[in-house]
Amino acid sequence: MDVPLGPGRDGERRPTMRDVAALAGVSLKTVSRVVNGEPGVSALLSQRVRGAIEQLDFRPNVGASSLRRTGGRTSTVGLLLEDVSNPYSAAVQRAVEDVAIPRGVMVYSASLDEDPSRERELARAFSTRRADGLIIAPASDDQSYLASEVRAGTVVVCIDREAQALPADSILATNATGSTEGVRHLIASGHRRIAFLGDRRTIVTAQQRFDGYRDALTGASMPLDEQLIVHDLYDQGLAEAAVVRLLELPEPPTALFTAQNLLTIAAVRALRRLGREQTVALVGFDDFPLADLVTPGITVVAQDPTAIGRLAATVLFERIAGDTRPPATHIVPTTLIPRGSGEIKPS
Repeated sequence: MDVPLGPGRDGERRPTMRDVAALAGVSLKTVSRVVNGEPGVSALLSQRVRGAIEQLDFRPNVGASSLRRTGGRTSTVGLLLEDVSNPYSAAVQRAVEDVAIPRGVMVYSASLDEDPSRERELARAFSTRRADGLIIAPASDDQSYLASEVRAGTVVVCIDREAQALPADSILATNATGSTEGVRHLIASGHRRIAFLGDRRTIVTAQQRFDGYRDALTGASMPLDEQLIVHDLYDQGLAEAAVVRLLELPEPPTALFTAQNLLTIAAVRALRRLGREQTVALVGFDDFPLADLVTPGITVVAQDPTAIGRLAATVLFERIAGDTRPPATHIVPTTLIPRGSGEIKPS
């Protein structure tokens, strides 16, 4: 028996439960019970329904059926990161998936590009689609727009930066102390002119990393030379040009501290182009692929994105399961990894 499905895109449409019911010769309620695994259907009728499902290649609407589950859970979570193409964000995403997928939960991710309006738009879009929870690397300084979603049952966990004007768990790295450790490492090698290359000053973590740089200099009784400080390097082209300008100064830096992995990659390119990779020391914040394979290897202050992602997902699912403890801030420490570039002595 063939059941016409009617016109749609490309002349077809997806089969529905009504189509299955018509083909199997049963009621819509019977099909619903079989699809949702409910009791009350005889083995014979169940077999007919499953045969119709297979013949029509019917796929249940998981989103619609999940709204009827206990508590209205949809087994989906939203993951909003700065840039999913960045190695750090990609590692966080994989770690979240490794926790979510064994639980039968799908992870939908998007990039915020440090755009506050994009954060609000995407967070609300995921909430509208009834995501059980959101893991967000905030781009804005105000997450109060999510208060109504939290009251409605959406769980929010922030990573990289704390939530502002919203009670929520946060998973953070030791940005300031990690940067201090990296700069002190250069000072211990004898450097006294250490340049700082940073991301947008509006980013909380960028400011924290600069604070760590400044604290290391202050602790060593070294002056803060504004000529050696470059902020707002939001792309690699700007960062490469900044390195070239710094090394053309009458008293150029003997070492560079780059406060983000893409800036570190840009600095490596600039140093190699100038033939200075063996004479100018470099320590970068955040690890990145192949950092140990170039010559010299790149010394980094490494975050642990896998631990951050796993912890964020674990906290999220604990909240979804009913954990009502007050929101907490969880700290994942950074690690200095010497590989060669940060151990170059000043010439």
